[in-house]
Amino acid sequence: MLPGPVDALAPSDEELSIWPASTRPLGRGDLSVGGVPLTEVAERFGTPAYLLDEGEVRARCRGYLRAFPEAEVLYAAKAFLCRAMAHWMAEEGLGLDVCSAGELELAVTTGFPAERIVLHGNAKSPHDLSAALRLGVGRIVIDSASEIARLAAAVPTGSRQKVMVRVVPGIAAGGHAKIRTGTDDQKFGLSITDGSAQHAVARILGQPALELVGLHCHLGSQITTEKPFLAAVRRLVGLMARIKDQHGITLPELDLGGGHGIAYRPGEDALDIACLARKVRAELIESCAAAGLTVPHLILEPGRAIAGPSGVALYRVLAVKRTGGQTFVAVDGGMSDNPRPALYGVRYVPRLVGRSATAEAVPVTVVGRHCEAGDILATDVPLPGDVRPGDLLAVPVAGAYHLSMASGYNLVGRPPVVAVADGHARLLVRRESLEDFRSRDVGL
Repeated sequence: MLPGPVDALAPSDEELSIWPASTRPLGRGDLSVGGVPLTEVAERFGTPAYLLDEGEVRARCRGYLRAFPEAEVLYAAKAFLCRAMAHWMAEEGLGLDVCSAGELELAVTTGFPAERIVLHGNAKSPHDLSAALRLGVGRIVIDSASEIARLAAAVPTGSRQKVMVRVVPGIAAGGHAKIRTGTDDQKFGLSITDGSAQHAVARILGQPALELVGLHCHLGSQITTEKPFLAAVRRLVGLMARIKDQHGITLPELDLGGGHGIAYRPGEDALDIACLARKVRAELIESCAAAGLTVPHLILEPGRAIAGPSGVALYRVLAVKRTGGQTFVAVDGGMSDNPRPALYGVRYVPRLVGRSATAEAVPVTVVGRHCEAGDILATDVPLPGDVRPGDLLAVPVAGAYHLSMASGYNLVGRPPVVAVADGHARLLVRRESLEDFRSRDVGL
């Protein structure tokens, strides 16, 4: 059921539950985040634009460290990475989980300690591996059998590289089929079921240049219950016990990956991190005691749960079209800056900001500016019936997998990223320009 008149001056507590904690209502329908009015960000930096609440990012990092004081927490850089983000992670005491030489080198050249970085990925290029060895990453996660000899041959003479094995535990978890990675029918990792993981362990132990320090798994994304993680603990501890029996070694580390679900709309479920910590800790202790193992050092890799709720996307309305019984509100961005609705069917809740509105809410579809019928940012969302070109729309929970998955489609240019904190806004990543496109186009 749609609400009555949309009062942009008074968002409900339920609506604000998915916004950064610093969000405050202002006069004339505006909101502030980090002490900065959203209209000010739009006027100063243009639209589309991403706003990132530095305080929210840091608070979420600290929340993980409080919940898991004995664990190592790595921020999953694929969710969103820039130099400032790497700097914040270093200051808050988190490590980094990277998937490419690009992510790795950006972090290290920012000053992030390489020994606190883990590199993984299902198809690491020779450049990825050589960069990791050259820069001295803490661990490399082995994802395929072919990677073992390739990596071992690249390790400099006289040194050893710490590695982990990415295990597929055969657990289905995640918010969409395209983001479930814990089952045998996808491209990641080595299966327990068919013995691939056990075979990889034996091969690694036969390579003097590689030091096997633990097992790694990542079940998927947008997981909102603890049960899959507890099942993963049991299966990986079972594998660790078999490794001890067969090879006489006790692996000291266990990486449970990330995938911690967040709410994109009011009322949606989100993973309770404190509850997860209590239950994982208890399960790990119990499973290790039953297997006669020392409890391994726990590692976690949250990304979306840190960056996602810390971001807000800002768009200008370009056109409103009422046709076929539907109302389409077209904005100046779209699938080039947020492909996730088209890929995964993610549902967002855009909100009108910057002016008071008393018109009754009507269901609308917010669409992008690109030449694709699937260029839809939000379906069946309530906006004021008088929404019009020039209006400013704000979309919360926009900090993860937006800019990191953005494209150059239609040569529109990727939006800037603006950090807000303590009433100040500063540019972190500038808007991609026509000159950027021209400078890359070197042929004629």
